[in-house]
Amino acid sequence: MLIPDGAVVAVGLASEAALLPAGTRVLVSGGDAARLAAMLDALPADVTCVLSFGIAGGLAPEARTGDVLLAGTLHAGRPFAPDEGWTTALAIGTGARVVPLAASDTLLADVQAKRALHAATGAEAVDMESGAVARFAAARGLPFAVLRAVADGPEDALPHAARHALTPDGRPALWPVLAGLARRPWELPALIRLGRASARAHAALAHSISSSATGS
Repeated sequence: MLIPDGAVVAVGLASEAALLPAGTRVLVSGGDAARLAAMLDALPADVTCVLSFGIAGGLAPEARTGDVLLAGTLHAGRPFAPDEGWTTALAIGTGARVVPLAASDTLLADVQAKRALHAATGAEAVDMESGAVARFAAARGLPFAVLRAVADGPEDALPHAARHALTPDGRPALWPVLAGLARRPWELPALIRLGRASARAHAALAHSISSSATGS
């Protein structure tokens, strides 16, 4: 098993959690980095390692929807080093590329913010859970790893209607999306593209995690 006994997996979305093997101990942040940090801090002492898992936003020009990536280095305010042995095992089990990744505690919704973060860090993709995971792991002296699939690309801005689209348990918040579309109906095509990209990234994650679950 490449998700070891005693591991905790941190995700942003309930749909990401649903991809994990039955019995996996999982924390769902709902896209709230501070909430995830509090959930991690409340974990008991029997946790042995932490995996950040889910979709990510592409930053590098070569990032493509469905690319499955592992963090060789994580940039989250400062550089963090994921566990090399675990990352290598996950790379062998999943076929994911090991690249620099980044974490942000706030949503990177526009292209300019993505370009700036890529220029500053060289990271290929960014997510909102890995920073809290890395800080928690460092504080407890635990190994961590980051496994992510790219959804939106580096030149894709997040529609306003999708920027407050999650409930605290990581499920779609339908009414805010509909209200946003009522104000900005021209965003519907971008929202549809985002949904399709997210579905492709989820499918890539599902394949990767099923492969890693049968690894040794």
